[in-house]
Amino acid sequence: MRAREQRGRREERPSTGGGPRSRLDQPRTGRPGLIRLPAWDPEAFGKLSERIARFLGTGRFIVWMTVVIIAWVVWNTLLPVSVRFDDYPFIFLTLMLSLQASYAAPLILLAQNRQDDRDRVNMEQDRARSDRNIADTEYLTREVAALRQGLGEVATRAFISSELGGIRSELQALLKEIDERRESADTL
Repeated sequence: MRAREQRGRREERPSTGGGPRSRLDQPRTGRPGLIRLPAWDPEAFGKLSERIARFLGTGRFIVWMTVVIIAWVVWNTLLPVSVRFDDYPFIFLTLMLSLQASYAAPLILLAQNRQDDRDRVNMEQDRARSDRNIADTEYLTREVAALRQGLGEVATRAFISSELGGIRSELQALLKEIDERRESADTL
């Protein structure tokens, strides 16, 4: 009986990182293993890569890179041999430029991918907005057509004034006829 109670208690406990899961329909909350690596925010890393890519694409970066390379070459050619750290073929300078390029290229690609994602979302929102505008325009077109059909059946001002004019002339003719009959009845 105690074994059943202990199993029941074990199943009621929430799942923890590295141990066996008590429920298979719930994901693990942590990584299994002894070492927990720090987690980073991909959004923060993406923002940092965009800032770096924006800086790499400016004239300021080109000027600073040119100044550093000129200073490097001047330092290693004109100063005494005892303070030089990279002799003429400038192998260390080549290594540093290759290292900078090897980090710059993926950061620029990451920034471009993030921009593509933003553009895709904007395009989808524009498409949805366009679809709503088309639906609204079609609805308004149908409403205007229905109003035009309704106006064809409704008496307009010109129709009413022409009808009233006809009615007036008929009423005047009737009044004349009544007057004539009165006059003829009075004369009799």
